[in-house]
Amino acid sequence: MSKQAAPVKKNETITLTFEDLTHEGNGVGKIDGYPLFVPYALPGEEAKVKVVKVNKKYGFGKLINVTKASPDRVEPPCDVFYKCGGCQIQHMSYSMQLEMKQNQVKNVMRKVAHLDHVPVYETIGMEDPWRYRNKVSIPVGEKGGELITGFYQMRSHHIIDDMDTCVVQDDVNDRMIEGVRRIASRLGIRAYDEKNHRGVLRHIMVRTGRETKETMIVLITRTEKLPHKEELVKELTDTYPNVKSIIHNVNSRRTNVILGDKTTVLWGEKYIYDTIGNIRFAISAKSFYQVNPPQTRKLYEKALEYAQVDEDDTVIDAYCGIGTISLFLAQKAKKLYGVEIVPEAINDAKINAKINGITNVEFEVGKAETVMPKWKEDGLRPDVIIVDPPRKGCEESLLNAMVEMGPKRIVYVSCNPSTLARDLRILEDGGYETKKVQPVDMFPQSMHVECVAMMSRELSN
Repeated sequence: MSKQAAPVKKNETITLTFEDLTHEGNGVGKIDGYPLFVPYALPGEEAKVKVVKVNKKYGFGKLINVTKASPDRVEPPCDVFYKCGGCQIQHMSYSMQLEMKQNQVKNVMRKVAHLDHVPVYETIGMEDPWRYRNKVSIPVGEKGGELITGFYQMRSHHIIDDMDTCVVQDDVNDRMIEGVRRIASRLGIRAYDEKNHRGVLRHIMVRTGRETKETMIVLITRTEKLPHKEELVKELTDTYPNVKSIIHNVNSRRTNVILGDKTTVLWGEKYIYDTIGNIRFAISAKSFYQVNPPQTRKLYEKALEYAQVDEDDTVIDAYCGIGTISLFLAQKAKKLYGVEIVPEAINDAKINAKINGITNVEFEVGKAETVMPKWKEDGLRPDVIIVDPPRKGCEESLLNAMVEMGPKRIVYVSCNPSTLARDLRILEDGGYETKKVQPVDMFPQSMHVECVAMMSRELSN
C-alpha cells in the first residue's frame, strides 16, 4: 500500500486558520485534516504560514503574517521575546493564558488519568503577572573586549547581547546583573569561553527575598581563583546596600549544569532570608526555593486546605526540600516527617524549623521510595501524605509505598500535569479517589503550570 503524502510540502507558503493550542502554546491549524503546529499563532486567527517541516502525521510551520488577529493577541512588552524562548506566551492575553493552562490540565486528566469526572478548577492567576521571579542565572560572554550578559537565543548557545532587562525578573535582579557585569568588565575579569574551555566568569546568579529585599550574588567561575575579588566585592557592597551575601561557586567542568560543587562565602552571610505567610526561610546559593513567592503562598494554602490536617494527624512530606510545605503543615499537625535526597536541603530544612521554633518535625536524607517503607516497618502510620516531586513525577515504588501506608488523604503538588495524571491513575488503581485538581499559575508568560490534587481513600463496606 502506498504511503499517503502530506497535503503540504516543505517551504510551501499557505493560508491557515487556527482552531486550537498545544500544551506548549503553539497554534494548531489543519489542511485536509492534517495538523500543522505553528508557534505564536492563536485560535481563531488566520495567517500566512511557511511550512518548515513535514512528518507523516503532522507538520510544523513558521508564522509569516497574521491576516486576521485574535482579540486575545497582545503586543509582548519584552524586546527580545521572539529571540529568547524563556517565555513562550507573552503574545497571549493573560486571561487566555490562564484558560489554556486549565485546559491543559483537563486534557491530561481525561486522556492520561481517564478521570473525566474530576473537577479541574479555573487557574489561580496573579494580579500583576510580571516581575515575579526572585532568582536569575545568566550566562556571561564577551563582545568587543567588554563583558556581555543575556539569556541564550532559542535553541542555541548564542547570548542575546541586546537584552538589558527581563520583564519577568524582579527589577532588583536586573540591576544587580548589570552592576556585576559593569564592574567585572572594568576590572578586566574575563568571561568563560565555552568552546575552548578558557576564561573565568561563567554565570552570574542573583537571588532576592521578595518580602525582605535581601540580595545574594553568586559568581560562578571555571577557575578556583577569582581575579580582583576584593575590588569587586568592595564596589558591589559600597554601591548596593541591599546585598547581604556574595558567594563564589567553582564549576571547572565542561557542562551545561550551572553550579559546581565548591561554594565559598566571599562576603556577608551564607544565607539570605525571605518569608512566605508567617514562615521565615533561610535560602542558600543551592537551596531550591520557589521563584514566585506570592503564588507559592496561594499554592501552599490550597495544599493545606486539601490536606485537612488537624492536631491529631501525623503527616509525611516526601520531597520536602528546604521544608517549605513541611513547616506550613507542621503548624497544624501533631507530627511531620520530611524526606529529601539532597543533604544540603535537609540541613536547610532543619535550620528553617529552628528559625521558626517548630519542634514537631523530623527530616531525613534519602530517597522517599527507600525511606518511607523503612518508616512503615518502624510502625509509622501517616494520616496525610503530601508529595511535590520533580517534573518526572514519582517513582512507582514510592506510589506503592504510599498506598501500603494507607493515609486518609494524599495531596499531590505537581509542576508537570502529564506525570501528575499518570501517577494519579496508579494511586486510583491502588484504592484512592481523586476529588479535585486546582491549577496555579506559578510561571506567567510561560506554558508551565503547577497543580494541587486532593485524593482520599475509598473505604470498602
